[in-house]
Amino acid sequence: MTGQDPTAVQIDTGRPHPARMYDWYLGGKDNYPVDEEMGRQMLALDPRVPVMARVNRAFMHRATTWLAQQGVRQFLDVGTGIPTEPNLHQVAQRVAPDVRVVYCDNDPIVLAHATALLRSTSEGATEYLQADVRDPAAIVAGARRILDFDRPVGLSLVALLHFVSDEDGAHELVGRLLAELPPGSYLTMTHATSDFTPEESAAATEKLKAAGVTLALRSREEFARFFDGLDLVEPGVEIVHKWHPELGEPVPGQDDGVIPGYGAVARKR
Repeated sequence: MTGQDPTAVQIDTGRPHPARMYDWYLGGKDNYPVDEEMGRQMLALDPRVPVMARVNRAFMHRATTWLAQQGVRQFLDVGTGIPTEPNLHQVAQRVAPDVRVVYCDNDPIVLAHATALLRSTSEGATEYLQADVRDPAAIVAGARRILDFDRPVGLSLVALLHFVSDEDGAHELVGRLLAELPPGSYLTMTHATSDFTPEESAAATEKLKAAGVTLALRSREEFARFFDGLDLVEPGVEIVHKWHPELGEPVPGQDDGVIPGYGAVARKR
């Protein structure tokens, strides 16, 4: 496993972290009181937040299945989060056992549980990198140790970029990652938006900012910009749970009001 020694991990439990909050929304145990406290504040603004987390996870399952069915045999998953079965490699290897996956996250608690991400089939392979999306050079350098960048790669950025501001160059970071991938590669993304819930979204942004967490909600048009120069897979930019719903089971509660997020998959020419 690339990166730090898991036994030397230093986890900051003094402020919430998106990966641990996401784990709490999904009913996981790898979070701390500070994460639950902030999570409950988010639920007070919109009780559907756990549904949103599950909808994003379900989108990843469907998109990964679709890509594997199209012949993609390599995946780079940035912003992996705390392992939650089935993980991306498990979904992809059900279609093709020889799939190779590199996971990447910046939260030390994910590193501490990364062995769960490394249980590949014997035909395939998995690796974990401790790195941040704001350092694409480090991600690419680590990924090249296990992925063949002369062959198509599925780049997965699920529920990640709304934690990266324009000031941090979110669009440029995605562009730099894509620039390293060969034609025939794919970009898979989901992103939260304030298009449908402006008041609740503004309140959530301020609460998270006060806790040291950036929330950069983007409009449909701003999200679509991440795919400039790529060929969008039908149906294009869509509400997350409406993207190829036939590839998975519906998430309970997903139709109880609008889920404020977009998803899309696109191919590099």
